[in-house]
This record gives sequence, structure tokens and C-alpha cells, in this order.
Amino acid sequence: MRSPTKGQNASHKSQTRAPVLVLGIGNILLRDDGVGVRVVEAMQTIELPGGVELHDGGTAGVDLIDEVSERSKVIVIDAAQSDEPPGTIFRLTPADFAAQFAPTMSLHQVGLLETLQMTKLLGCAPGEVTVFAVTSKDLAWGDELSDEVAAAIPQAVELVQAEVDAWAQSAPVAATQATSDQA
Repeated sequence: MRSPTKGQNASHKSQTRAPVLVLGIGNILLRDDGVGVRVVEAMQTIELPGGVELHDGGTAGVDLIDEVSERSKVIVIDAAQSDEPPGTIFRLTPADFAAQFAPTMSLHQVGLLETLQMTKLLGCAPGEVTVFAVTSKDLAWGDELSDEVAAAIPQAVELVQAEVDAWAQSAPVAATQATSDQA
């Protein structure tokens, strides 16, 4: 993504980028923790409506303020630990995510929630945020997902794609505008 040149402000920048951000976060070197990044990688092979940007957020945390700021919709995919079987996918709001998963349950929760809170304080919060949390099994060193979490990737892709499609149907003018702006 390009940065604004001297003399451009944040509102100009928000007009020149996709209104929807699909953000995969996680550390791909800690096995299942990288599921968010792996979902975004899998989505690179499918056709999405105009106005949607895929982004590998890795473990950036607060550094993602610029990426999420002033978007119409942000869809986050992250790993989380829960009592549910590995590969279980939760669809949550940030408030649900904070309430359902204790801070020690996700390596990125604090960074994600702090990032979203900072965008509110700065007056550039995204319009809507949806979090897809995938229950992890193995957070040991390694670059391969556990079988259970790897098997959940197609379902996660479908859920994110349905979320994107719902946005596109509710905001067809924005999607059309973003497509023509990107051309």
C-alpha cells in the first residue's frame, strides 16, 4: 500500500484505498497461531468483489492502525484458545472477542483490541469490525498448521467470503466506486 505523499491527508488516503480490509493476523512460525495469515493466503486465489483488500498483518499489532483506519469494514482472522475443539470458528465483534477470550488466550488479542481502541481515540475507527477466531491446537515452533486447524481453512474462507459478499450487497455503490477508483 502506498503512503500519502507530502500534502495529502488521511481523508484523501482513505478515498484511494479499498473500503473493506480482510486482515489475517498471527505468527506463522508458531504453527496454529498463523491461521489468520494462512486464510488470507488462501483467499488470494478466489475472486472477490471490488473494494476488498487482503492484508497479511502478521504480528504487527498497534502498527496496523494505518491499515484499519477509516475503512468501512474490517474483517479480522486470528487464532484463539478455547475449550472448543481445534478448528472451531467463532464470528465475533471486538467486544465479544474481549469478553469471550481472556487476554492470555490469544497472542494478538491485546494488540488487536488496543489498535481498534486507538483508532477510536484518533477519530479514524473503521465503520464495522468482525473477528473470526479459529480455535488453535498447537502453538509450538513450526510453520505447519495442525491437521484440525488446516482443515478449518476452507470453512474460514467461506465465512469471510460470505461476510464480504454481504457487505458488497449492502454497499453496491461503494464497491462499484472502489473498483473504478482502482482501475
